[in-house]
Amino acid sequence: MILVFFILYFLQINFFNWFNIAGVKPNLFIVLILCMGLFMGKNIAIPFGFICGIYLDILTGKQIGISSIMYATIGLLGGYFDKNFSKDSKITILLMVAGTTALFEVAVYIYNIARNLIPLQLLGFTKILLIEVVFNILLTIILYPLIRKSGYFLESTFKKRKFLTRYF
Repeated sequence: MILVFFILYFLQINFFNWFNIAGVKPNLFIVLILCMGLFMGKNIAIPFGFICGIYLDILTGKQIGISSIMYATIGLLGGYFDKNFSKDSKITILLMVAGTTALFEVAVYIYNIARNLIPLQLLGFTKILLIEVVFNILLTIILYPLIRKSGYFLESTFKKRKFLTRYF
């Protein structure tokens, strides 16, 4: 998972600087941590999300804390969604990605407003939020077969839900 994190970091920093929509880049880490929560469980996704958030805050020069808290929250939500929703439905996964992307961006925006780092501009923020949600959904649609296949492999590895009959 650490290797996947660095690959996504490379894509986020390099590739999506050239390939963006109206200057808005997707947040692939939301998709990664949500899928970790869905397939690996909240006990792995929460600490991984927290550490990734701190690492990303240090690298991007932002204030340390809000990203780590929100990524850990997304890991927690992924663990909750695992128990209550089907991972086999593409629509369900897309709605989860859209909801967690919106939650992350709204929380970071409110935090930045509270710290007086940015002025309140709802129209501009709404435009950025919608573009990022659509971008994350499109990338999730493209990567869904890979997410599903690797997710079930990781689930069998980390959750140890191997069913055997009592005769074996």
